[in-house]
Amino acid sequence: APNLTSGREVAVDGNSYQVITVTQLKSMLDSKDFLLVNVHIPYEGEIKGTDLFVPYNEIEQNLTKLPADKGARIVVYCRSGSMSSIAAKALTRLGYTNIRDVVGGMLAWEKEGYPLVQSTSNSQ
Repeated sequence: APNLTSGREVAVDGNSYQVITVTQLKSMLDSKDFLLVNVHIPYEGEIKGTDLFVPYNEIEQNLTKLPADKGARIVVYCRSGSMSSIAAKALTRLGYTNIRDVVGGMLAWEKEGYPLVQSTSNSQ
């Protein structure tokens, strides 16, 4: 099993992204200075503070929604962590240098006792 310690760097083609825990995300949201992207499909709820919904397998097709600045801080999450790791790798390959992937996703978020929100406007 991969070592899921927080702050872990994952190398992708000469660049890397960071892995963070839901606890770290929670404290980062207190003074939010990043773009929070839900890459899970289909829609199954979201973490409060989510800015964008981009399907994990359609990152390239949605680049216009993402910051032009490749150094922008972007945090991606999904339901369990598998889709977001694919998205984090894709973004890193595209040249983004400040990507963070939330380990365990919404399942881990709820397990810590943090609530998810359901947005009627985003449900498919």
